Amino acid sequence: MRYMVTSLLAVLLAGPASAHPGHLGHGDAVGFVHGFMHPLGGLDHVLAMLAVGLLACLLRGRALWLVPSAFVGMMAAGGLLAAYGLAVPQIELGIALSIVVIGALVALGRDLPVAVATAVVAAFAIFHGAAHAAEMPAAVSGLSYGLGFMLATAALHGAGILAGFGFASAGRVFGPRLMRAGGALIAAAGVAVLGGSL
Repeated sequence: MRYMVTSLLAVLLAGPASAHPGHLGHGDAVGFVHGFMHPLGGLDHVLAMLAVGLLACLLRGRALWLVPSAFVGMMAAGGLLAAYGLAVPQIELGIALSIVVIGALVALGRDLPVAVATAVVAAFAIFHGAAHAAEMPAAVSGLSYGLGFMLATAALHGAGILAGFGFASAGRVFGPRLMRAGGALIAAAGVAVLGGSL
């Protein structure tokens, strides 16, 4: 959960300053809104973020903060790569595969080493970050835009974690089944997205 707290603090600290002339300009506010809305506006991003949250919940313990934090951090790195003109190949394919693979990991419902789960989500996060940066409007603040999509991503991870805990509350028998079913649905949707990206 540390990544959520850090992102939220960054936004809260920046938010009040934008109301005062001479600090953050209109471009910062617009950039933040554009960045925040971008992950929410695409089903592919939403599905992948929910899957990351479900995977973190499935693994529990330090995975609850480490897996989503790794995603947010590497997504920011992917965004920087794209913003500075370094090409990230096959972005749409990488995003589609992230939905399939992470959803499938949840659907399998097995204990996965946290280091492996972290590495998998971190690798896919680069594609998501590059996609966000590639669609950033030219006139907005890159920093504010980045904070926006990082916070929205963290919120979607949180929603996935909450859904996972909701599934778990169904009991020892039905809880894991619901979790696996959720992962399977996400993976199946990812297959459809993958078909559209090929």
